[in-house]
Amino acid sequence: MARRAKAAKAVWERAYKGHVLWLGKKKLGRVTVVGDGRYTWEAAGRGGGANDLAKARKAVEAAVAMADKQLDLFG
Repeated sequence: MARRAKAAKAVWERAYKGHVLWLGKKKLGRVTVVGDGRYTWEAAGRGGGANDLAKARKAVEAAVAMADKQLDLFG
């Protein structure tokens, strides 16, 4: 039986004043500390804010997942 290649999995990595989501050498999104426990996130052309790091990370993952499934409007 032949082995199947595993799909690459996105990995969170700590960065300067935040976290970055990587897929291999491609940066998918990032979460940055604004101050007073607030975080901003950017991914797939979208952005937002959150009061919790876990919520900001989930927002980045959701934006990346939606970008993979949704077709470009003008592309």
